[in-house]
Formats: sequence, C-alpha cells, structure tokens
Amino acid sequence: MASEAAPPFFVESILFLSATVVAVPLAKRVGLGSVVGYLAAGMAIGPFGLDFIPSPEEVRGVAELGVVLLLFVIGLELEPARLWRMKGDIFGLGTSQVLACGAALVGLFLLAGQAPNVAIIAGLGLALSSTAFALQILQERGQLSTSYGQRAFGILLLQDMAIVPLLALVPILAPGKDDVGGTGILMEIGITITAVGGVIVAGRYLLTPLFTLLSAVRAREVMLAAALLVALGSGGIMHAAGLSMALGAFLAGVLLAESSFRHTLEADIEPFRSILMGLFFISVGMSLDLGLVVENWRLVALGVVAVMGVKGIIIWGLSRVFGSTNSDALKIAVTLPQGGEFAFVLFTAAAAAGVLQSEILTLLLAVVVLTMLMTPIGCLAHDLLAKRLQERGVEPAAIEGFDETRPTVLVIGFGRFGMMVSQMLTSEEVEVTALDNRADRVAYARKLGYKVFVGDATRADVLKAAGAEEAVLVALCIENDQVMGQAIDLVRSNFPKAKIYCRATDRAHALDLTRRGVDFQIRETFESSVTFGRAALGALGIANDRIAEIETDVRRRDQERLDAQLRDGFMAGSETLHRVTPRAGASKGRQTGPAPDTTRDE
Repeated sequence: MASEAAPPFFVESILFLSATVVAVPLAKRVGLGSVVGYLAAGMAIGPFGLDFIPSPEEVRGVAELGVVLLLFVIGLELEPARLWRMKGDIFGLGTSQVLACGAALVGLFLLAGQAPNVAIIAGLGLALSSTAFALQILQERGQLSTSYGQRAFGILLLQDMAIVPLLALVPILAPGKDDVGGTGILMEIGITITAVGGVIVAGRYLLTPLFTLLSAVRAREVMLAAALLVALGSGGIMHAAGLSMALGAFLAGVLLAESSFRHTLEADIEPFRSILMGLFFISVGMSLDLGLVVENWRLVALGVVAVMGVKGIIIWGLSRVFGSTNSDALKIAVTLPQGGEFAFVLFTAAAAAGVLQSEILTLLLAVVVLTMLMTPIGCLAHDLLAKRLQERGVEPAAIEGFDETRPTVLVIGFGRFGMMVSQMLTSEEVEVTALDNRADRVAYARKLGYKVFVGDATRADVLKAAGAEEAVLVALCIENDQVMGQAIDLVRSNFPKAKIYCRATDRAHALDLTRRGVDFQIRETFESSVTFGRAALGALGIANDRIAEIETDVRRRDQERLDAQLRDGFMAGSETLHRVTPRAGASKGRQTGPAPDTTRDE
C-alpha cells in the first residue's frame, strides 16, 4: 500500500525550519544578527528565490501573531517606575528623535513626488531604528550601562512604544477613508473608545485575580494558555473594533507590567514570540523581489545613504542638545542610523491596507535591510577612526564614561528570611527584585510595598526575565534544599557573573553548599542560637568581654567540626556523627563547654 503524501502544511513547516537553522546561525556568525538571517531564509525559499513556497500571504496571517506577542512583551517591560527614572532620555530625546527624523524623511519623500499618505508612512517607519541590532552591538561591547548606552536604550524604548500609534495611523491613511461621513466617524470613535476602555477595565480588575487563581493549580501549561489568551484575546477585541491587534496586546502588557506575574508571563510567552517573529521576518523576506531591487539599485542606494545620513546627523545633534558629550553623541549616531524591524511591521500593515504599492514596499524593505547590513560596518569604521585619532594624540571629549549605577540584587524566596534581607538592602537604596513561587505570599508582600513577583527559581528563562543577567548578587533564601541546589546550578551555568549568597537550613545543608562553592552562606538557626545565647549570658551578668570570647570560641570550634566533616566525606542523611574535642576557654581556665552535636539538625 503506497503511503499518502505529506500534507502541504507539514512540508512548508520543514522548509521554514530548515531555512532558519541554516541562515540564522550563518548570519549571526558573521555579525549581521538573526533578523538578517530570517530575511535571507525568506528570500531563499520565497517566490523570488528558489520558489519553494509561491506566496508569502499563505503564512503571513499566522506570522503576524508574532507582532502581537512582541507588543505584549514590550508592554510587560514598560514598568512605570523604570519609565520615570529614564523619562528624560525616553520622552525627551526619544520623542524628539522620532519626530525630527520622521519629519525630515517625510519631507524627502514629498520632494521625491510621493503621495502624502505614502510619505508619512515611509518617513515615520524609516525613523525607527532596530532594537535587535542596536542592543546586540551594545551588549557585545559591554557598553549598555554607559552613558551613551543608556541614552541609546531610551531612544529605542520610545521607538518601541511609537509603533503603537503608527499602526493605529495606518487605517486612517488608507484609501477610501475620506468617504466616511460625520456619523460614520463618530461611530468609529465611539467603537474605538469602547474597545480601548473595555481592555483597560478588564485588565485592571480581572487579570491579576485570574492569574492568582490559576497559579494555585501549579500547572505551567495552564498559565501559558492564559497568557496567550490574554495577549491574543485583547488583540482580537481591538481587531473587531477595526484597530490594530498589536494595540490591544500592548495595552494588556502595560496593564500587567506591575503585576506580580510579569516575569513568569514574559518567560512563558518568549518562545512563541521568538518563533512567530522569525516566521514574520521570513514572510517579509519572501516578499522581497530581488530583481526589482537590482533594476532600481541606484534608487535603493540613494535611499540607504539618505536614511543613514539624515538619521545620523539628527541623532548626533539632538544628543548634544540633551547633554551628551561629542564622543557619546557620535557613538549614539553610529549605533542607531539603520531602519528597524518595526519598519517591516508598519510597511507590511500599510501594504495590506492599500497605502503602499507592492513595488514601493519592496524598495522600502530593501532600504531597511541594507541599512541594517551597513550598521556593523559603520561601527567598525567609527572605531578605526577613533583609534587613528588617538594614535595621533587627539583626545575625545570623553571616552567610555560610565554613569554611577546602583547595584542590583535578585532575592529568590520571600518568606520571613528573604523579607528581612530585602529590607536591609533597600535601606541602602540597593535595587532589589524578589521572586517567590507562592502567589499568596507575593500578594501579601506587595501590599507591604515590596517589589516581589511570582516566579520559579528552577527556570532560567524566568530568572533572566527578572534581571539575573544584570544582577551583581543572587540571594537564595529558599526553604527547600533540593530546589536551592537546582537554582545554584542554574545561576552558576547561566549567569556566572553574579555572586551566589545562600541561606542554609541546617548543618547538612551548609556542608552541601560548601561543596557547591557558593560565595557566602549562613546557617539561620545557628546564628539565631548564638544571638540567643549571647543575650542569655548577658542576662546572667557575664561581662561583655567574656561573652565575646565565648562566642569566638564557639564559632571557631563549630568551623573546625565543619572542616572535619568535609574531609571525612560527610553527606546529608549520613548516620556518621563527628565530634571535635572541646577546648578550654581563653581565660580563667574555664571551658566553654562541649559543642552541641548539631550535625543532622539545628
């Protein structure tokens, strides 16, 4: 019996995956980034390449869900406190950059004879830079925390937010909108206000109770399904109202940015967002007609020079106006002159709405791709020029100046111990983010004003979303020894720069932590018992000097016993007990007494 042919969807999935695993690693290896890899994969398998898949529209409907999830994740990251700290760079410099670059590029398109609606979409879309490219450059150079790195990040953050109103602008600029009468316009406004208000009210009063209820089930797949439901459901509400699905997802993300489930939701959504965004970029690459680009190569080259030149000059000038040194302003200008991935999103939406013709869409996409490819080359040229100038004795106004940054600490486990640790740290204005896997405990802590989120310490994606990559120290205040062991291995392998401080529940646990080589540990019961004993001796009238001698001797003999147990291979759960012979006290020939045998439990 002959086997049936594989369904088309299965074959297309194999083609997408094969193209991805070949093109993306190659693009990243040569320093071009994953976005260019996805675009190259799409060009290879699309109708203008090998023609394995004849129409990009077949996958674009599914691929656009990646944009929806991307806007949801961006909304999750827009924590109000963080926005307020960076308000100058984001809302001042960032807004000025988008408006100034957009106005200049719109003017160039109008001078080139394009229609106003085309010029507005094209100019504002090209004003956006590539978050993926710029952050990759900053992170690879270790300069994200520098003064220029933070300003560049503020501009990128504003651009990420700017895509929401730009997408909402597309239907307004679409052909045929001027036929709508006054009553129709009022109806559209009413529907829009109702849809936005409905999403905000539902997000404000329903989402947190929903996730609190679902977290009690302790089923990760249920939380994942709920996260996807919220992102796609809010997008669906906006789509039904004639607005962008991305707008609804963005609003839902913003409403959850202060939620205790924020980091877990971000980690759960991230794999779906990544694969669907990759699929979106592949579909964009499939739309790129290389023959048309070659025929109009002079126009495309002129567009690349104009976009990078105009944006570079304006970004440099605005950075100087907002207080950057000449050196930092040049670095920002060299990092952000390219078109961005959101230009693909905006141009594709505009083409679907009839604002952009297919030929114009192809040429605009080619300009964006080529500006991305030119950015690493521009950064390299900047570095070579700076090196030459330094060799000739020319000193820049400021070189690699770092702002003072507050240390960040990730506290995992927010019971009585973790809460007290956080209170000590925040008293010195140390930035603390805390995780706990119990929603009820997190809810109580947040009522007290602590910045705590629901999260699993054994998931690297959750720790990364909570900021483990930037943390100077990870404080493990977990009550479960086994979970703590998994968390130690996870932090050490994924976030090696962070110091690991641990709470030991008993002596056996302390020995295990010593073998694991943590940076610091403390036995909670031992320390509290020493404090208790010191207070008891004081109540009995013992002199403070003598109390200090006794405490020092007890600690020394306890450490000797720990060292002996480590040498003898003591393991948690072993029945072998070790004692160290008591030694005499330091004064009056008295002994401090035999050290209690606390090998198995304190």
